[in-house]
Amino acid sequence: MKHASDFKTAEAEFQPSHHVPKDFRDKFAYRLVKFMRVFADKFFAGRYGHRAVVLETVAAVPGMVGGLLQHLKAIRHIRDDQGWIKELIEEADNERMHLMTFIHIAKPSGFERFLIMITQFFFYNAYFFLYLFAPRIAHRVVGYLEEEAVVSYTQYLEQIDAGNVENVPAPQIAKDYWNLPDDARLREVVIVIRADEAEHRDTNHHFANQIVSGEMS
Repeated sequence: MKHASDFKTAEAEFQPSHHVPKDFRDKFAYRLVKFMRVFADKFFAGRYGHRAVVLETVAAVPGMVGGLLQHLKAIRHIRDDQGWIKELIEEADNERMHLMTFIHIAKPSGFERFLIMITQFFFYNAYFFLYLFAPRIAHRVVGYLEEEAVVSYTQYLEQIDAGNVENVPAPQIAKDYWNLPDDARLREVVIVIRADEAEHRDTNHHFANQIVSGEMS
């Protein structure tokens, strides 16, 4: 995973993208993600920082699950993983750093911490079995989740620019991880995290496409 050392470059190079569902598997993944978004929108509304805390907990799960199952599959079939394991584990760690960053910014309540545990428990088990039996759909789900994450962080950025969300100083953990300048603020943090999410979006759609083409399973 390449860290965004220049947030201005990350903002300038950002490109929105959407994978158009092509068959019933894609449509299932897309509709599932849209269904999940309804609950997130209703529960968190405009509380973008708190929303990020809970959703990044979910986002950190797929990479670790996928990395584990690809690792076991590579050993079982005695074959090369074509770099998938490293990419997926790094994705999980990157999402974990998103969470650690927003914990400093949003300072979640006791209830939100409890919600994090419950959400992680159910999502981990559901995603594990989804990836075990339908890895293509699992990667497509993550691709669409990341598309929604890009939308959410773009809205977050718009609220900061409009003055509706305070542009607080960036926490030190974010400055260290993304090599941000000492005077970096929340706006720069959102920009580099959005760039990460866009990268995860493209990676998971690419993995799903490779499974479709038979290059990987």
